[in-house]
Amino acid sequence: MSPIIPQEGWIVQHLFYNLDHGFWAALTPEEKAERTTRLAETLQRIRSHPKTQLLSFSMVSPKADLGIMLLTPDLQDANRFEKELTLALGPEMLNPTYSYLSMTEWTEYSEKEEEASERIARTENLEAGSEAHAKRMAEWKGHMDKYFNDRLYPNMPDWQVMCFYPMSKRRNVGANWYANDFATRRELMQGHARTGRKYSGKVRQLITGSTGLDSHEWGVTLFAHDVFQIKSIVYEMRWDEVTTQYGEFGDFYIGIQLNGDELLQRLQLA
Repeated sequence: MSPIIPQEGWIVQHLFYNLDHGFWAALTPEEKAERTTRLAETLQRIRSHPKTQLLSFSMVSPKADLGIMLLTPDLQDANRFEKELTLALGPEMLNPTYSYLSMTEWTEYSEKEEEASERIARTENLEAGSEAHAKRMAEWKGHMDKYFNDRLYPNMPDWQVMCFYPMSKRRNVGANWYANDFATRRELMQGHARTGRKYSGKVRQLITGSTGLDSHEWGVTLFAHDVFQIKSIVYEMRWDEVTTQYGEFGDFYIGIQLNGDELLQRLQLA
């Protein structure tokens, strides 16, 4: 089949499953070994696919047992991998409880080149077009190129704690995010970003777009070494006006990133 590769960005799927432990208990040791081997081989094969990342989680709370985060460039591969994962332990074992489809994306609220040029000239007292100004602009462009690449083609961390939730901007009468002009929306988002930067080194964040793809407008995936930092950043950001006035959230899913035998043991499969 012909690839279906977006103009920019990657396909992102969050997949959550419950396990049928009653069915599992009825299997023979040989059948269990065969199925866990097939699951391990499926995970490894997908992980080895070009430009593809697959993260696996033992989910906290009965909302789900197993969580998968999949990033890959081709919608065909994303669809095929999802079907293979669902059947990796056999047709009776993994029951989908929730899923979310989104794409990595660039934010429209980032500083533009002409804005950066004016800011650097004004705040650093550098004449536009001068050698010093050109040097600072080259530094800015290098920073933005990295930021652009990290947003569209991220390298996901191996940090232990993962939190996923979907969100949208409110459209209620009197509190309609999209009724604000761009400058107002941008100012509010910059304040939101300042809060996020306070957690640099403590929380890694990936915002993916899902307008037209799923039930909300964005998916938010947070990684940390300590679940307290997840709780703290979400709590603090809820006091930003962009959230208090305009934020709408779906359910939150918390998982612990595990692989191999550790994952099987935590899922009570080994």
